[in-house]
Amino acid sequence: MKTKLQSMFVAALTLAASTQKLGINLIRVAILVIFVWIGGLKFWNYEAEGIVPFVANSPFMSFFYTHSAPEYKEYKLKEGEFDAVKHEWHKENNTYGFSHGLGILIMTIGVLTFLGIFWPKVGLVGAGLAIIMTLGTLSFLVTTPEVWVPDLGSGESGFPLLTGAGRLVIKDTAILAGAIVILADSAKSVLKQLKK
Repeated sequence: MKTKLQSMFVAALTLAASTQKLGINLIRVAILVIFVWIGGLKFWNYEAEGIVPFVANSPFMSFFYTHSAPEYKEYKLKEGEFDAVKHEWHKENNTYGFSHGLGILIMTIGVLTFLGIFWPKVGLVGAGLAIIMTLGTLSFLVTTPEVWVPDLGSGESGFPLLTGAGRLVIKDTAILAGAIVILADSAKSVLKQLKK
């Protein structure tokens, strides 16, 4: 009985071990889906308006906007809300133009990463860009005040208490890890091609 269970366990482990390439390619598919979806949303006003606190507070991106932080706080809109005055401010701020460009970049990174299944050199570029993108996103944990629960009297505020925006950002650690796996897999494939 013990030998039978052990052989079943070994068979299960052997099967699990054989799924590595499938898992790596599923990471590519996941990055494609996430990046194309999120990138596509950047063409909708509510999404463009939603990223303003991140961009305005970032020393690496704030120059894309006309107005500097914290002026945007007066022009925040809830998802789905419309206010003509605030909308005009966002147009003037380049909120929508920047978001459209970012959307194209994000979708391109997703597609390049996915194409690594067929062309490792392309996947290598995509994975490298995905790593840079996720590191940029994770930098918002340092630069954006809105990622931490504010002190509004409850006694529960600041680090390590993440707001909805902060919880959204921290999830990029998983995408970063996946992109590193993809980078390594693509690099192995490219090295094999170079040795032929």
